Amino acid sequence: MKNKELLLNQLRDKGFRITKQRKIILDIILNNKCSCCKEIYYQANEKDPSIGIATVYRMVKTLEEIGVIDRRNLYRISYDSSNKKQDGFAITLNNKKILSLSATAWKEALEIGLRTKGFIKEEEIETIIMK
Repeated sequence: MKNKELLLNQLRDKGFRITKQRKIILDIILNNKCSCCKEIYYQANEKDPSIGIATVYRMVKTLEEIGVIDRRNLYRISYDSSNKKQDGFAITLNNKKILSLSATAWKEALEIGLRTKGFIKEEEIETIIMK
């Protein structure tokens, strides 16, 4: 729910009205593994028959343009509070220092932390999805 509210606020900040249809489409993307706009459309149309395929395509394009959705990632939302498309991660520490890590460095650091805490042994991270 936190990600949904952040995304809705971000859309508002970009000047988009938050309509019932947009909320339905966003819920479907956040809660399901959709591989194409048609899948999103079929689910959205069941909830609200007034939602057309063009509405779904526009919403997906909008989310892609603001950098929170990646069509290569099967329409899964990935949220970055700075909301900039990037190939890595920016981490702000409590002393306001910002660490910039590539995606590879982030994956390695996370795996080391998971091993250190005993969550994994020899496994490697394949994907990371924020919920």
